[in-house]
This record gives sequence, C-alpha cells and structure tokens, in this order.
Amino acid sequence: MNNHLNNNDKKSRNMKTNRLFFILLLGSGMALTACGNNNESTNQQAGPAQQAASAIPVTMATVQAESVTGVRSYPANVVPLQETEIRAEVSGYITSISVSDGAFVTKGQKLYEIDRVRYSAAVDQAKANLEIAKANLDRSEKDLQRYQTLADQDAIAKQTLDYAYTDVNNQRAQVQSAQAALTTAETNLKRSVIIAPFSGNIGISQVRSGALVSAGTTLLNTISSTNPISVEFQINEKEIMEFSDLQTGKSQTDINLRLPDGSIYAAAGKISTIDRAVNPQTGSLKVRANFDNPNNTLRAGMNLTLNVARKSSEDALVVPYRAIFEQLGTFNIYTVNDSNIVDLKPVTLGQKLGDMVVVSEGLQSGDKVVVDGITTLRPGAEVVDKAQMSQQ
Repeated sequence: MNNHLNNNDKKSRNMKTNRLFFILLLGSGMALTACGNNNESTNQQAGPAQQAASAIPVTMATVQAESVTGVRSYPANVVPLQETEIRAEVSGYITSISVSDGAFVTKGQKLYEIDRVRYSAAVDQAKANLEIAKANLDRSEKDLQRYQTLADQDAIAKQTLDYAYTDVNNQRAQVQSAQAALTTAETNLKRSVIIAPFSGNIGISQVRSGALVSAGTTLLNTISSTNPISVEFQINEKEIMEFSDLQTGKSQTDINLRLPDGSIYAAAGKISTIDRAVNPQTGSLKVRANFDNPNNTLRAGMNLTLNVARKSSEDALVVPYRAIFEQLGTFNIYTVNDSNIVDLKPVTLGQKLGDMVVVSEGLQSGDKVVVDGITTLRPGAEVVDKAQMSQQ
C-alpha cells in the first residue's frame, strides 16, 4: 500500500513538473513573439529616418522654358570717323597760332601761320621770271616770222630758219618752267597758312609761336571729328552673319555703351562697318558702330564696354549658372529623377543671362536639376531637397 502511495505521489509530481514546463515554454514563446513584433515595429519606424539620413541635402530647381533677352558685352574703344595729324608742309618759324588747345574748329578755319615773307618774295620772283620768259618767247616768235618770210624768198640759209624754230621752242619751254615755278611759289605761300581739313576737335598744340618747323616732319597738332563718332570692337567669326543682318537692317537690337564710370551712354548705336577679313590667328573680326556725340562725351581713344541685347526668337531652357560645372572640357549638370537619384548629364550652353544661362542641348522642360551641393555628389547618389526638409 505504501508503494502504491509512493507511485501516486511520483505521478502527481511529474504531472506538476510537466505542467510548469509547458507554462514556462508557452510564456517564452509569447515573449519572443512580442519581442519580434516590437523589433519589426521599431525597424518600420526607423526605416524612413535612416533613409532621410542617408540622402544628401541639396538645393534643386526646375528647368523652365522662357523667352530670354540676353546682353553680350564686348571691350571697345572710341575711334573718330575722321582723324589726321597736322604737320607743317613748308619750313619756317611759327608766327601765329589762331586756335586754343582743345577747341572745336570748322573746315577751312585758320590754325597756324608760318613766316610768309620769303614765300611771298618767292611768288614775286616767280612772276617776274614768267614775264621775262613770255617776253623772250614773243621776241623769238617775231624773229621766226621774219625768217620765214626771208626763207620764202630764198634770202637766208635754211639753217638760220631752223635755229629760229629751235629758239621759239626753247622760249616756250622757259615760259612753262616759269609758270610751274610760280605755281610752286604760290602753293608754298598758301601752305604757310595751315587750315582745318574738316570740322572737329583739335588737340593740344605741339609747338608754340616762334618755333622752327620743318616741312613734312614737324607735328603741329591732331584733329578728329566728333559727331558722329565710331566705336570699334571685336566679334567672333561665328557672329558675322548676325552682325551683317544688324548692319543691313534685316534684324534689330539695342546697342548701347557702358562708360568708364559705369554709367550707360544715352544714345543708342548702329552697326556701320564690318572689316573685310577675319584674323586667322584669333578668329575675330573688327566691327564699328556709330553713335551720335553732340556733347563730345565720347572721346577718341576712350576704353568702354559695348552691349548688344538679343531677344530669343523662341523660348529657351534656362537654369541657374551655378548648377553648371566643367569636367574634362565638357559642361555638366546633375539631374534628379522621381526616386531622388541624381544622374550626370553633359549639356551645351547658350547665352549667359546674369546669374542664369541658356541650355541649348541636354535638358528638357520640367527636369529637376541640382543647384547647390554639387561638389559632394556622385552619379547614383540619393538626394533630398532642402526646401522640403525645412517644410517638414
């Protein structure tokens, strides 16, 4: 009986042990399930945060097509349409200067006078020599007439008549020579008074009264026309057709000047001259634009900037210029797809418009591009817009 009780006790204890083990096993499973659920929930919550943390913050812009008016600037300098150096054409001493330095003069106005005494005397002498030559010619012609009459009567030798013909021809040559000498003397006398060859501004005189000047070598002054006046600049050979259309009036645009002080010159210009040939070394061509200059604001030799405005005939794609970077001689830009992944695209640039630039090839309207933060990017990198981050 005792053995039977002991066996029952053992069975009872084993059942309790098995029940406890089952409870512990069940509790462990529930705990593991709960832990798994908690970890999954945590991972789901941390996913977007980790994703945002791995994306590179950048500034983006959307490519837009718009009508643009760009301004191209060219270094330029002022060149008078007429300019000449005034030099002495005869030698002598300056006896008078009739204009002030820097004054405006009109065509034909007296500027300088060189001592005229000897040139006036030379004219008088030349006139006298001419009269002598004419008198000798008249005598020779009368002698020839007498000799011809005698020759017709066989009263003189034929040789005497020949000498008379020769003497007449010689005297005629003497008259021509005397006439030429008179013309030279009168020309020198006239050139002793120097006049303005055209209307314009005269510079600072290089000589003063009493100075000895030499014909053809001594520079007296320089005169240049002022209104209108020309501005010269260099264009690229690719722009020749465009500027030819501007010259002929087939197209219109605004051409203005930025003066050395930064101000804009009031009058607009017009393309007047395009040089005949392109410089083969530089591929450039000289162009002139004319401007009205009533107040002589534009001075010969002045360095300034010529601006040519050009409006596009059709809409162009425009992006911020800082979004462009150069790599191995190619201009590139980072575009962003719908998954916020960047891609490197080569582009062809057009006209620069301040802090914007026209992209002629490589982009489409509506594309998103990276503007700031491009130095940290590589193709395939994930990005996030800073503007969107600040809104969140």
